[in-house]
Amino acid sequence: MAAISLSPFYQGERVRVRVRLRQGFGGTDLAIARRAEADPHPNLLPFAGRPRKGEGEGAPLRTKPTKANMNYPAVKSIYMFEMARWGRTIWTSVASPVLSTALYFVVFGSAIGSRIASVDGVAYGAFIVPGLMMLMLLTESISNASFGIYLPRFTGTIYELLSAPVSPFEVMLGYVGAAATKSVILGFIVLATAALFVPIHIAHPLLMVAFLVLTAVTFSLFGFIIGIWADGFEKLQVIPLLAITPLTFLGGTFYSVSMLPPLWQKITLINPVVYLISGFRWSFYEISDVNVVLSLAMTLAFLLVCSGVVWWILRTGYRLKA
Repeated sequence: MAAISLSPFYQGERVRVRVRLRQGFGGTDLAIARRAEADPHPNLLPFAGRPRKGEGEGAPLRTKPTKANMNYPAVKSIYMFEMARWGRTIWTSVASPVLSTALYFVVFGSAIGSRIASVDGVAYGAFIVPGLMMLMLLTESISNASFGIYLPRFTGTIYELLSAPVSPFEVMLGYVGAAATKSVILGFIVLATAALFVPIHIAHPLLMVAFLVLTAVTFSLFGFIIGIWADGFEKLQVIPLLAITPLTFLGGTFYSVSMLPPLWQKITLINPVVYLISGFRWSFYEISDVNVVLSLAMTLAFLLVCSGVVWWILRTGYRLKA
């Protein structure tokens, strides 16, 4: 590997140039580095942070995004690419939740609903709507985000992203924003489908949307973590199938926790999904198994934990940098 001597402006980028040469990206980067030594100009190194307007050669490289230097084009590119990838399979993506919702209403609404007239004064068919929306929201958020970040790792295009002038926050914003957007759209599709079967009343529309968006963002972050942790397509499905789906079914999706024996009521409160479904259901019918403030607090706490883990992963390059 050829040693490269860079001007003071590019001293901070020497390691990055060497890494790219070691990874075998070819002579293009070597030529760029040699040209940078002859004519030190920030445009010659596209993967280097650029100084702010008016700053000289000795200005420090930008490493932290602020309102003034946020790379909005990069965030938009990641976001639009993920949305375009979803758009190529839009009919499959839309048909799946619609058919699933219809089947749940046929099975639970007709078979069980005929025996359970109402729960806490709400018709059983309408009672399960928030639970169905949350079930779909959790699974779709995790699936979209995990596959979105795993695919670049699998194809090797993640190295282009790592060498670009994009901060960890901007990468997270692009991928998680796209995954959350998809999940929120599908959530409203499920709501519209459910309205074809039962009359739905939303007591607090703004709070319902807030819970919907918060849950979508939180579990998109969780899916992002799974996508980085997984080293195969099989592992992408392990946690959603063996943990999230059972917890959702046992979290009051199709029943009220108050219907359980006292011992099982206490055990059920250990399940974090109970707080999500309970708070979301309160925004519809003003009935819940736990206090709505506690539900909101639990959602925000999980959001902060997932955000911190994703930030650490992107900062350290865990499972991203070979």
